[in-house]
Amino acid sequence: MKIEDFDARLAGENVTDEKSGGWFKRKKKGILTATKDKADAPEGLWSKCPSCKYTCTVLELNENLYVCPKCEYHHRIGSDQYFEILFDENSDNELFANVISKDYLQFVDLKPYGKRLEEAYSKTNIHDSITVAHGKVNGHDLVVACMDFEFIGGSLGSVMGEKICRACDYCLQHRIPFMIINKSGGARMMESAFSLMQLAKTSGRLSMLSDAKIPYISLCTDPTFGGTTASFAMLGDVIIGEPGALIGFAGPRVIKETIKKDLPEGFQRSEFLLEHGFLDMIVHRKHLKQQLQTLLVLFKN
Repeated sequence: MKIEDFDARLAGENVTDEKSGGWFKRKKKGILTATKDKADAPEGLWSKCPSCKYTCTVLELNENLYVCPKCEYHHRIGSDQYFEILFDENSDNELFANVISKDYLQFVDLKPYGKRLEEAYSKTNIHDSITVAHGKVNGHDLVVACMDFEFIGGSLGSVMGEKICRACDYCLQHRIPFMIINKSGGARMMESAFSLMQLAKTSGRLSMLSDAKIPYISLCTDPTFGGTTASFAMLGDVIIGEPGALIGFAGPRVIKETIKKDLPEGFQRSEFLLEHGFLDMIVHRKHLKQQLQTLLVLFKN
C-alpha cells in the first residue's frame, strides 16, 4: 500500500487498494472497518456462560449435560432436557398432558391473562409450567414432575397443582416413588386465590404419599422461589439442590431492601442452604441419575 493512500484512509477518504481487493471501506470518519465478505455466525451455534462468560459450542454444552465446561455453572434447562438426562432411553411416558390452564377470572394487567397463555403455548410448545412423566431410572420406576421456567416463569397455578395431585394419585395407585424438579418464580398471581390454594392442596396430597410410605424426592434448581418453596419444594423425604441454585421465598434484592442490611455472601445459594440445614445434599447434574438410583434402592429396601 502506498503511503499517500494510507494517509488518505486516516483522513477518512474512500480508497481502494488493488491488493486488498477493496477490503477496507470507510464506515465513519477516521475509522476503518473490514466489511467485504464478512460472515455472521449462525444463531444457536454458540453459548456463553452467564457466570464466567466462557463461550463454547451448543453441542459441547449439550454433551456436558448443560453444565459449563469451565466453571461448572448449571444452565437452566426444561423438562425435555431433564427427562432425557434422567430416564432410560425410550422408557418415559407423559401423563396428564390434556390438563391446561384457563382464564376463569378474565384477569387483565398489562395484557389479558388469556393472551399470555396463548403466547406461552406458542413460544414453548408445552401444555403448562409443569410436565409429568413416568419412566425408569437405571431400571427403577419413577414419576417425575418437572417445571419449565420458560412458561410464565414456571409459576405455580391451578394446573401445576392439579398435575402434582394427579401424579400423587398415580404413585399411590401403582406404588411408585415421586420426584418434583422445582424451577419457579412463585405463585401465578393472574389466578389469584386459585393459585394460592395449590400450596395447601399439594401439601395435603403429598402427606398421603408419606402415610403410604411412598418416597418423595424434591430437587431444587435455579431458581426455586415463592409458593413452591413455601410448600412442596421443602416437603421431600430427601431434598436435593443443584450446585449454585438460588433457593428461597422472597428474592435477595427484596430482602435487602426490606431489612436495609447487606446479606451474607452466597445467601440463598444451595451451598448456603446445605450449611444451614435446609437441604440434605447437593448433587452435580452429571451424578444426578446415579444418585437417584442409589436413593431408590435404599428406599426400596
